[in-house]
Amino acid sequence: MSRLKGALVQTWPRIAIIAVIVAIWAAVYATGYWDTIQLPSPTSVWDALWSHLDGRDGLLALAYRSLLRLFVSLAVSIAVGTGIGLAMAASKVVQRSVGSLMVGLQALPSISWLPLAILWFGMSAKAILFVVVVGAVPAVAVATASSVRLVPPALVRAGRTLGASGLELYGKVVLPAAVPGYIAGLQQAWAIAWRALMAAELFVTGARGLGHFVAQAGEAFDTPLVLATMIVIMLCGIGVDLLFTLVDRRVRRRRGLLVPS
Repeated sequence: MSRLKGALVQTWPRIAIIAVIVAIWAAVYATGYWDTIQLPSPTSVWDALWSHLDGRDGLLALAYRSLLRLFVSLAVSIAVGTGIGLAMAASKVVQRSVGSLMVGLQALPSISWLPLAILWFGMSAKAILFVVVVGAVPAVAVATASSVRLVPPALVRAGRTLGASGLELYGKVVLPAAVPGYIAGLQQAWAIAWRALMAAELFVTGARGLGHFVAQAGEAFDTPLVLATMIVIMLCGIGVDLLFTLVDRRVRRRRGLLVPS
């Protein structure tokens, strides 16, 4: 019963805000102020969503392709970015050199790499993966370095007092203490990767994905399908964020960092 109550407490605000948005949307549509191409009805968007859900090029299949690209590129970004971030945290020289480069790359919009990626890889999925990785690696690197640097000095002193030093101190004290901050950084990195993926898919015609599909719907002036695809993109983002949130809560709970609600 307590779990059911907790689930209801977590769920009802999300359902309530969606209901409010749909109600306002329906009310505005009922005024007839906007053309149906500019603002379709909620029911027409639902029909477009339902009718394009299945099939080889349906929204579910496209979502699978986009999410697969996200996880592949994110895995590469985490592997590369974590290594760079650890080097930045361990060496002031690396921090001043590579760290400055990572900050500069992080400030550069990921989509800026797309023309170069197309020249190198053509209008293909490789170009999309390149854009996503280049956009996500700096975010992972900066988050990794920041999480290590924010480890409380008292923990480091306590580890040294107990006899830990060098790699042992780093592996048994510093890195475990940096995990919560590291996961929080990954939550930001995946969002950057997802936005970069959608932006790249908008322009790369050789790759079938949610981003390209919403662009095609826009070119056909199919506003209900545009909104339906945007809803699927949002739902995918919410699902991925939920995975990271569950991991974050589990890590914090095991370390006694989760404040009871």
